[in-house]
Amino acid sequence: MTSTDQNEKDQNEDLKAVKEEPSIENANIRVPKQISITDIELEKLKAELLEVKDKYLRTLAEAENARKRLMKEKQEMIQYALQNVIVDFLNPIDHMENALKFTEQMSTEVKHWATGFQMILSQFKDVLSNNGVVPYVSCGKPFDPHLHEAIETVVTDKANPGIVIEESLKGYKMGDKTIRPARVKVAKQVEKDEEV
Repeated sequence: MTSTDQNEKDQNEDLKAVKEEPSIENANIRVPKQISITDIELEKLKAELLEVKDKYLRTLAEAENARKRLMKEKQEMIQYALQNVIVDFLNPIDHMENALKFTEQMSTEVKHWATGFQMILSQFKDVLSNNGVVPYVSCGKPFDPHLHEAIETVVTDKANPGIVIEESLKGYKMGDKTIRPARVKVAKQVEKDEEV
């Protein structure tokens, strides 16, 4: 038998198999020829579809909002932890700055040591700066409870009332947020009774 004869035989068998398959009519399955639906039922189905679609979109939006809120909370927690660590380093940095202010009065050997400590202090300040932590100037500025912690009021006529006249501890910001308020002395107006 040639390959052409074999192909014809295979095709004939395929046709025979198709003819023998039960049709829908032969399987006793009732299929309606046409489906009819009233306008009221159609409108009801459209309304249900819109309601389900609306619920789906709301759920999707709520899930997205929850994801964004969790990401924001996570970033805030990281930022808060970083701020706490940085604030812990600010006091030793302040002490080192204060100690290095008095090196001019010391011996040559102490001055050499102080130069090394000044380099270390500069590295600490660079780390703070790289993390967005910067000191801010308070002297000569109006008292702001968000930036300053008043430790004393000083009666003086050399500055307007409410102006910071002395800073005893430097304040620091991280971005727009104050991570440590400056401790300051604030000018107070001279009372009439005190002038006499």
